[in-house]
Amino acid sequence: MPKTSARLLALLSLLQARRDWPGALLAERLEISPRTVRRDVDRLRELGYPIVAFKGPDGGYRLDAGADLPPLLFDDEQAVALAVALQAATTSGAGIEEAAARALTTVRQVMPARLRHRIDTFRVTTVDGPAEGTRPRADSGVLMALGAAVHARETLRFDYASVSAPGADDDPARSRARRTQPHHLVTRGGRWYLVAWDLDREDWRIFRADRITPRVPTGPRFTPRALPGGDVAAFVNSRFRGFDGFDGSGGADGSGGWPCRGEVILHLPAAVVSRYARDGLVEQLGPDRCRLVLGSWSWAGLAAAIGRFDADIEVVGPAELRNAFAHLARRYADAASG
Repeated sequence: MPKTSARLLALLSLLQARRDWPGALLAERLEISPRTVRRDVDRLRELGYPIVAFKGPDGGYRLDAGADLPPLLFDDEQAVALAVALQAATTSGAGIEEAAARALTTVRQVMPARLRHRIDTFRVTTVDGPAEGTRPRADSGVLMALGAAVHARETLRFDYASVSAPGADDDPARSRARRTQPHHLVTRGGRWYLVAWDLDREDWRIFRADRITPRVPTGPRFTPRALPGGDVAAFVNSRFRGFDGFDGSGGADGSGGWPCRGEVILHLPAAVVSRYARDGLVEQLGPDRCRLVLGSWSWAGLAAAIGRFDADIEVVGPAELRNAFAHLARRYADAASG
């Protein structure tokens, strides 16, 4: 049986994890008797934790919220998870980087030495590509306002500045007030976006959060529309890939919504190819042969992506992909000849 202090910490951790805990289940999880559970609950009450008992067939305990709740305690796994999440938040692009860094310092200071060592060995480094090096940060207050409107299903009005990000609404002539039905707040590549139905344009739009200035108050509540395809991640990715006709089927055939899609046979095991095919479709044809269906921005880009595999290639189609291989072959031959 664990020591009393460790057992109390484990009990408190369980009570914080869900609303209601049957007494028998707590005893089973802690590997103690129901009588010991009752005694431990009394000890936590003496420490100021408002734990109430509920009756019924599965009678048990509940940790009530309140203004006088003592400082929360975390077990080892929760403490490490919190520190890791805070460190990741310092690179989230959500405008909370400084606050997250300060919170991480506070959490680290009160950790036991054994946990501080685990946290100190974990570091997150953000590497920006050339086009992303100066990307603006979204304001945390704006993100909170957008998230609240999405949760409440309330019509959102805001001023929107023109942008040039691919996949977003970037017409400078439309950088005026917008009326939308917000559906999802998403992050992609370090930026935050609002997926919404534009009431004036009667179409789906993706807005960059750092370009949004919300207006108050919000409008009336609405019944959410069905997002094309039903998958917000697939929908957003398809828009950024320049495929506006997304209907939810993108990716089922390996195209992933890319404008160019081709099929080849690679002389490699399917298990090897699938590790690097990302959203492509890989089908095993034999121990050392597989079928690959893949999409890309352009035919030359698709041929180059397939050429990364160190294996013989048989082009199934279409003709554009075959021509792209011929074009790259000539270019590479010229490069090799000096």
